[in-house]
Amino acid sequence: MKLAVGSDERNELTDALRAYLEAEGHELALFGPLTGDKASWPEVARDVAKAVAEEEAEQGILCCWTGTGVSIAANKVPGVRAALCNDAATARGARLWNDANVLCLSLRSTSIPLAHEILQAWFDTRYVSNPEDDACLKIVHTLDAQYRQSR
Repeated sequence: MKLAVGSDERNELTDALRAYLEAEGHELALFGPLTGDKASWPEVARDVAKAVAEEEAEQGILCCWTGTGVSIAANKVPGVRAALCNDAATARGARLWNDANVLCLSLRSTSIPLAHEILQAWFDTRYVSNPEDDACLKIVHTLDAQYRQSR
């Protein structure tokens, strides 16, 4: 799978994420300090979210100190459903019920073993169409369209 991956800093966790994703056979498009460029968390989030929204990548993974900033910024891009996931159960739910397409992680609180668990749950789970969640996602798509037009 082609993934857009970005962080506002490069560290042991981001290096481990990259190694794990490459070992799993994913094709990575890297952003921000993961490429050696300096970029703030909103810039990295925008670039990863744009790659996902424009279908240059199937999904995205973003990191910042808390994970909150990148999730807020990524969700400003229409078509992106970014989820801050601190455990595997949350990642599974984000994919299963919300059809999330960008995974956000905290550099501060995510250990490498926990990151592997979260990634495994994320990639092992697919959205399952059902009337209740389909209706909710339709509302999200309507919000995207409304606010895209009002700008």
